[in-house]
Amino acid sequence: MIETLYLNLAIVALIIVATLIILKLGIKVVSQSEVYVVERFGKYSRTLNAGLSLIIPFLDKVAHRVSVLERQLDEQRISVITKDNVEVVLETRVFFRIVDASRTVYRIRDIDQALRTASASIVRSAAGKLELDELQSSREAMNEEIANNLHNAAEVWGIEITRTEITDVEVDDSTKEAQRQQLNAERKRRATIAEAEGEKRSIELKAEAELFKAQKEADGVRITADANAYSIRVKAEADAEQTKLLAAAIAKNGKPAVDFEVAKRQVDAISLLASSQNTKTIVLPAGVTNALGGLSAVLETIKK
Repeated sequence: MIETLYLNLAIVALIIVATLIILKLGIKVVSQSEVYVVERFGKYSRTLNAGLSLIIPFLDKVAHRVSVLERQLDEQRISVITKDNVEVVLETRVFFRIVDASRTVYRIRDIDQALRTASASIVRSAAGKLELDELQSSREAMNEEIANNLHNAAEVWGIEITRTEITDVEVDDSTKEAQRQQLNAERKRRATIAEAEGEKRSIELKAEAELFKAQKEADGVRITADANAYSIRVKAEADAEQTKLLAAAIAKNGKPAVDFEVAKRQVDAISLLASSQNTKTIVLPAGVTNALGGLSAVLETIKK
């Protein structure tokens, strides 16, 4: 009886242990940074993503645990020949992450080495299309081109290329000296162009100033001519009006009006002569005094 009890207890204990072992083998908890590749009888079955998952114990097993975090390759120093036949060394870094663990596990053995080989080939091809100056000034465009081409090559391995970086471009001493001389020549060329542009601008400004001066002088001459013409026109109109009035007086009064105009002109001439600073003594003919005496008589006759 006791032996039977012990036997039953042993069987229950074995069942409990077996159940615990089965549960341990069948329940898998996957962390956020990993995925599990499950095989059944040595063949790929499925991929377990983050969280709680169940598998069939003894039939399924976790063959690979793959990190899905973004990672980077070690820095590469790649020797390239540019379009203008200059040998340079590019220091590059490649950043990637695994998006399909099954392809990464079953299609390539050493993913890091595969990416190094592919990136070196793509970098050499991309750099060979550019000259040295373009290579140094177009890193962003070159990084984008390398990333796109490398992504196409790595997609079959279940890998996403997040970005690539060219961290440095190294050239030899002779090339550096040639670049320095080219830079100095370029600076001199720019200085010469700037000086020529300055002289050209100075000549243009001087010509504009002379043109402006000539225009203003022409405007002054034109204004003076207009003023003289206006003065002559006004004077001519005044003389015409005076002649018109004189003709009317003559037509109305006859000879007295003529004598009055003649006497008036004689008086004006004597007044002008007397006002001269150089005049000391004035001798008038007897006829002039007679004219002055008769001026009042003529005026009275005209008024009547």
